[in-house]
Amino acid sequence: MKFIVSSTGLYSHLQAISRVINSKNSLPILDCFLLELTDGALSITASDSETTLTTSLEVIENDGDGRFAVNSKTILDALKEIPEQPLTFEVSETMEIIVKYQNGKYSLMGQNADEYPQASNLGTNAVSVSMGAQVLMNGINRAIFATADDELRPVMNGIYFDITTEDITFVASDGHKLVRNKTYKARGSEKAAFILPKKPATLLKNLLPKEQGDVQIGFDDRNAMFTLENYSMTCRLIEGRYPNYNSVIPQNNPHRATIDRAAFVSGLKRVSVFSSAASSLIKLRLDMNSIQISGQDIDFSTSAEETMMCQYEGNPMSIGFKSTFLIDILNNISSQEIVMELADPSRAGVIVPVEQDAEEDVLMLLMPMMLND
Repeated sequence: MKFIVSSTGLYSHLQAISRVINSKNSLPILDCFLLELTDGALSITASDSETTLTTSLEVIENDGDGRFAVNSKTILDALKEIPEQPLTFEVSETMEIIVKYQNGKYSLMGQNADEYPQASNLGTNAVSVSMGAQVLMNGINRAIFATADDELRPVMNGIYFDITTEDITFVASDGHKLVRNKTYKARGSEKAAFILPKKPATLLKNLLPKEQGDVQIGFDDRNAMFTLENYSMTCRLIEGRYPNYNSVIPQNNPHRATIDRAAFVSGLKRVSVFSSAASSLIKLRLDMNSIQISGQDIDFSTSAEETMMCQYEGNPMSIGFKSTFLIDILNNISSQEIVMELADPSRAGVIVPVEQDAEEDVLMLLMPMMLND
């Protein structure tokens, strides 16, 4: 089997799918890329047994079909330093691979492709939905930071896709913060839902910026398959029931403050330097058209406070938040100003952007911390 392929084309495809490979694998074959040549198209696969990424590229010239596996680190490091030029791959029946380039050649051993685990196929009851690459990317980008790392409640460790015939909602929560990003730019043909684990969500986040067009998503009870323009990903889903996220969002919030987002983040960063390292507690005091941010660390006798302008006309009130979580939420909202909606110091604060896309509804929520005063 012999084929000629562009060096930079091959390297960029290999690098894009290499992120799925774990640093330590239970099966040695999972340290490899699987390369399959069929009718002049080279298909490349990488997997960690739960998530499988596949991409394909055209070869310049080929002689015969075949498949082999090759160590991912070796081939990536070898191709990294080769400038754009045609590479000739010759693979013998004993799995010896010779890669010829302009000034020399590499010789390495491949592995039998039959040992490579097959990606799971979707069941006959699979549901399919389609959405724009940018819509999916925005949904994942906004939600992924709020996912949990909770061994006891694995359903919280991923992004929940809540699909209806009118919209699709991306939800993520770790029990402290919650993101609900509803988009009307995509919808399903029936009501359905799945929980996408954090690792495949991160892989999609890295692949989607370069994608155009629509992403086809098919899923059943156990697996999901995402088909992009240049890539296809199959992954295991998190099984279980996602909590009713709408029930934790407080509906009646009489205290509403409109605050400049960037100035608020800067103020929080300055004051949080002086808050307790153990709790990161900062106190927000809302008064007529002003918000006071304060923090203190009693153990080290340090404190800070800062007052900034905002639009607020309710009764004075104080509420405590963990500064790192609040900064995370504000950094994941793109609008210039945000509205903070509060009911009382013991109930969650709702944060929404002032300027929203007409076909999107973004809401973030943060549980408060107890104040000692």
